[in-house]
Amino acid sequence: MSRATIVVPCYNEAKRLDLAAMHDFARRAHAVELLLVNDGSRDNTLEMIERLHVSNPRRFSFLHLARNSGKAEAVRQGLLLALASRPDYVGFWDADLATPLSDIEPFCRLLDNKPRIEAVIGTRMCLLGHQIERRPLRYWLGRLFANTASLALGARIFDTQCGAKVFRVTPHLEHVLAQPFLARWIFDVELFARLQQLRRADRLPPLAETIYEFPLDAWREVGGSTIRSGDFLKAPAEMAKIYWTYLRPGLRPAVRPTLPLTEPSAPPSRSGKQQAA
Repeated sequence: MSRATIVVPCYNEAKRLDLAAMHDFARRAHAVELLLVNDGSRDNTLEMIERLHVSNPRRFSFLHLARNSGKAEAVRQGLLLALASRPDYVGFWDADLATPLSDIEPFCRLLDNKPRIEAVIGTRMCLLGHQIERRPLRYWLGRLFANTASLALGARIFDTQCGAKVFRVTPHLEHVLAQPFLARWIFDVELFARLQQLRRADRLPPLAETIYEFPLDAWREVGGSTIRSGDFLKAPAEMAKIYWTYLRPGLRPAVRPTLPLTEPSAPPSRSGKQQAA
């Protein structure tokens, strides 16, 4: 299997980080590195991440952001640092492990076996024989939002907001990560919107032909999340901004960076502490 680096954004996760599951995964997945991003946590998340790194530097690295920047920026900074070591695939995974880490390798094998696919995304479908534990309100809000996002993107995606995604490293991916996201809550959609815009500008096959939706065998809601159902109310304004900036008809590409792609400022190494304001 090809080499992958998976970013795990962490904000005040000391009570939810399942270190035993991470250690177990590291013993089995020799081609996958977890890059944990401490997003200015106020608890002892950083200390836990540091101990994880010391226990197995080849499988666990970390990035420390001194100030809380939000999940979107934590993921972006982590992906930029991951790209610096030139893996085959990068991705991000929720720290609560609502999606088991064991799904990372199947995601990567799909990318190995399907060269035209550029992204594998987790899909929480309530199918017989699958263990998808999700509150009804969140499910229906998610369905409403996914339908809206699909119309805007021109790509029918069943579940845009599942926190398990792996991408093939391509020049387009590097371009779309070069600038901070406009959206705080639905940055996943903005990332896809940027990719869609670039593909249209370069006259490439549409985004829908490059995404593989992976029906998760198991997913569970974990208590203590900082995301609330009320945050869905912020999504329409962000969706409108994303559509206007990247997807409206006749728009010229806006995501090609004006400066060379840069990584977080002067990291001493990938597998160590990086201080960022």
